[in-house]
Amino acid sequence: MAVKPARRPRKVKAARQAVGSPVMQGGMARALGVRVISVNKKKVIAEMPINAMHMNRSGRVNGGAIMAFADVVGAAGAFANLPSGYRTGTIESKTNFFAAGTGPVLKAVSIRLHIGRTTTVWQTTVKNPDGRIAAIVTQTQIVIPGRSGDSIDA
Repeated sequence: MAVKPARRPRKVKAARQAVGSPVMQGGMARALGVRVISVNKKKVIAEMPINAMHMNRSGRVNGGAIMAFADVVGAAGAFANLPSGYRTGTIESKTNFFAAGTGPVLKAVSIRLHIGRTTTVWQTTVKNPDGRIAAIVTQTQIVIPGRSGDSIDA
């Protein structure tokens, strides 16, 4: 009797899609060094190793780097929810900073707050290695049909 191979969990498939997605292959995600840990339609977990490029003159992580990290992570969640043939982009973003960002690795967890026909809203919490919250970013992503000839969904 042949044994069927176990089906891969949907979470693994979604993570592979997100890692291979235009969001994670884009210049910003690669430049920042963002690594997706897991992704599904409700939550994305990622990390960003910190190096000299991310730092400000005070020796802390630059606020813009934190905001860009959160934007990439929220966009990965939006991408995971796109209908086939659609693309997405950030149309609004708000950041609250609570502590200076520190290395060696920042961790982000992005959760969906809203999935609609034309927009999705994601809240990303960025934490320092000691568990302190560095920032919370809330962003709205637009959902729009791809243009004729588009080969990507983001």
